[in-house]
Amino acid sequence: MTLDFLSRKTGVIVGDDVKNLFKYAHEKGFAIPAINVTSSSTAVAALEAARDANSPIILQTSNGGAAYFAGKGVSNKDQKASIAGAVAAGNYIRSIAPTYGIPVILHSDHCAKKLLQWFDGMLAADEAYYKEHGEPLFSSHMLDLSAENDDYNISTCAKYFKRMAKMDQWLEMEIGITGGEEDGVDNGHVHKSALYTSSETVFSVYEALAPISANFSIAAAFGNVHGVYKPGNVVLQPKLLGEHEKYAKAKLGTKEDKPLFLVFHGGSGSTEQEFKTAIDLGVVKVNLDTDTQYAYLTGIRDYVLKYKDYIMSQVGNPEGADLPNKKYYDPRNWVREGEKTMSARINKALITFNAVGQLN
Repeated sequence: MTLDFLSRKTGVIVGDDVKNLFKYAHEKGFAIPAINVTSSSTAVAALEAARDANSPIILQTSNGGAAYFAGKGVSNKDQKASIAGAVAAGNYIRSIAPTYGIPVILHSDHCAKKLLQWFDGMLAADEAYYKEHGEPLFSSHMLDLSAENDDYNISTCAKYFKRMAKMDQWLEMEIGITGGEEDGVDNGHVHKSALYTSSETVFSVYEALAPISANFSIAAAFGNVHGVYKPGNVVLQPKLLGEHEKYAKAKLGTKEDKPLFLVFHGGSGSTEQEFKTAIDLGVVKVNLDTDTQYAYLTGIRDYVLKYKDYIMSQVGNPEGADLPNKKYYDPRNWVREGEKTMSARINKALITFNAVGQLN
């Protein structure tokens, strides 16, 4: 690995390493997939795919995914399960990530206004970790206040960013709405015009955040929708991303063609050409969840269908009434099949995003 611009080349990276990795993605023309993880199993499936492709990876927990990490039997009153689960996921990923020999960005996904108590809890954990280790637990967090008016969205992001900047932490914010439904937030009712963000609005985010720190990215809407839909139901306009970069370049008077770090939400179901265009125009991070959820299922589904007659009882199968079936129902076998198919789907994304071999 020759990533001399990274002070830490394996495991969870923070601060300038995150910014420099995204700069490297701009220069090399690739994007890093951000994989939503809900368990140690899905986390290692993502890490394995990135390691085998010699690529960096972003592992992120959503509010519901973090609660699941804590356990479905834990009450989420006052966001306690989501906070505890996020901290548990963060500590687990930090402990295991160096084993895979690649740089990992540890991130939290989509925090809406009604979930700010979760955000506060994660930041408190970051600050406690920073006090002990000199860096935050999470590399970065996402604030998604896109359902609110722009003034509230931007000012609230700036307020939190000042707190995060003290730890050199990265902020991802969303301006303009991603349609569909994810993690209990339903934007299926919004007018299509709200799914496209103007360059002027995007630059107003830059003007508010840049004086605080350079460590931020913008998820600007260009028709994105969570989930997978029939062709034609979602109309993406990735060319808008290029307009945002041109506008910012002109306003800043910089020679940089891509002064903004942009994020592609609702990546599942998009075409390879849509991804390529978006990455060429400044996207450095692509969220992938719906497709990986289904991929994880397929391995387990196919295993169950194949060995159905071997998992109906602990003893007795088509090969003999007294034969034990432990090797078939052992979770390490059938869960592993889900990990393999999820890893394969992530590898496909890494190829599409031009991320394969970027750590050479």
